[in-house]
Amino acid sequence: MSRHHRIHPSIIAIASLLVSLLASTPAAATPTPQLWLVAAAPAVTIERYPGEQVLLDLGTNIVAGSKPFEIHVKRASYHDPIVATQIVRRGQTRTLPAGLVRDFSGFSRFLHLTITNAAGRTVVDRDQGFCPNGWEPMRTRPDVPPTSPYPQLCDTNPFTLGSVWGLQAGWAVNTAMSGFQNRIDVDRLLDGTYTAKLEVNQPYRQLFGVPSAQASATVKVTIRTRTDGGAGAASATPRTTASAAQASSSRAAPQPAPRPTTGRARVPARFRPDLRPLPAWAISVIGPEEAGGPATGPQQYLAFNANVWNAGPSPLVVDGFRRPGTLLMDAYQYFFDTSGRQVGWAPTGTLEFDTRDGHEHWHFTDFARYRLLTATMQEAVRSQKEAFCIAPTDGIDLTVRGANWKPFITDLHTACGTASAIAIRETLDTGWGDTYTQFLPGQSFDITGVPNGTYYIEIVANPDHRLYEGNTSNNVSLRKVILGGTRGNRTVTVPPYEDIDA
Repeated sequence: MSRHHRIHPSIIAIASLLVSLLASTPAAATPTPQLWLVAAAPAVTIERYPGEQVLLDLGTNIVAGSKPFEIHVKRASYHDPIVATQIVRRGQTRTLPAGLVRDFSGFSRFLHLTITNAAGRTVVDRDQGFCPNGWEPMRTRPDVPPTSPYPQLCDTNPFTLGSVWGLQAGWAVNTAMSGFQNRIDVDRLLDGTYTAKLEVNQPYRQLFGVPSAQASATVKVTIRTRTDGGAGAASATPRTTASAAQASSSRAAPQPAPRPTTGRARVPARFRPDLRPLPAWAISVIGPEEAGGPATGPQQYLAFNANVWNAGPSPLVVDGFRRPGTLLMDAYQYFFDTSGRQVGWAPTGTLEFDTRDGHEHWHFTDFARYRLLTATMQEAVRSQKEAFCIAPTDGIDLTVRGANWKPFITDLHTACGTASAIAIRETLDTGWGDTYTQFLPGQSFDITGVPNGTYYIEIVANPDHRLYEGNTSNNVSLRKVILGGTRGNRTVTVPPYEDIDA
């Protein structure tokens, strides 16, 4: 089949948009930052052991040129389309054509991968997306900036409002690590020799100035299964979600400020966080065994994901200082201006050590509250989950003022702490949210005896106003659910929230 016949119709449509866009651009316009595709080696060998999952890594990379490649992706509301804007240089931007960005996971159909076997038969033929925020990008030579300001991975939260994608000047990101949608399990391929060709699709070549000679790469791939009992070729791809990876990096050793002993508490009027709960999502009915209980009885639970995020402009920073001989800490909230300078503090409740299996760390009390409400807004079921180890797990809007693109490498980081801790710090950086999955007994809603009908999952941020915020009028979210079915076989229908079906 010819390459022409493999072009997806949406690629043709995008190409038409780019032709018209570039035709109307003045010849003297500032060129866009350059990207190119490069293979680390002309051939790779991938070894595996029986039953082992190994991902296909061709050693191909997208490299940024002499300028950072930076894209801001945003939607004004959940009713509005996603708009991608390229930062060409300071003070100069351009809006990218509609269709290139459909969600927050990266550019759609940026690459095309073809793999043929030794007999010349095509075994893989597909388009792939591209997330500039790849896992572990690296600089390609010693004379380029030593660090990158951009986040790792592209956000996948269904209620993300804004994100920043970027590749530092002279840095490279492995195409196999540039989006979960690009991963190919080698189990799909038999042992043998293959030819893999990866190329940047034509619309992106023209838009981002990818030289024709550096828009494709061909790599010989040898796949073989070993049976000698040793450790296989471990894939470098992390086996955690974006949220889990960021959370584990965030919850590092603490750097709390000293306990205030003199002076008066000071809460600045301007530099306070703005906590906002997202609507619940990933809502399902589960049985007792899925909720961590015995696999007997008719009990059924309504499970869901919940997230409270900080719209800024100041990070939420809570330091805890232990009361000697107890499982309690006195909590203090600290306030920082946009330059990172501490400008105030105030006492703000307590933290408690959770001794239950699976927790065994310090929780800030009264961070959020979850309830299942009837159609008339009366409480039907209340979750027992009210204490949290606060941490930035999901980038919700990294385009807001004061957003920290990489919170998990700063000194304002979260530590859940151990039983021996005398002080900890828990934070929620501007632009980030903290996701909790409500599957455990007491956290999910027991709906065994709840009548069928229309209900709302209510999430309240900072319910007792222990934390100081700049705005408390947006601290409640509601998600409509419709319960049905029969006892022991309950069902849930979840209408879309605005235009988001999650």
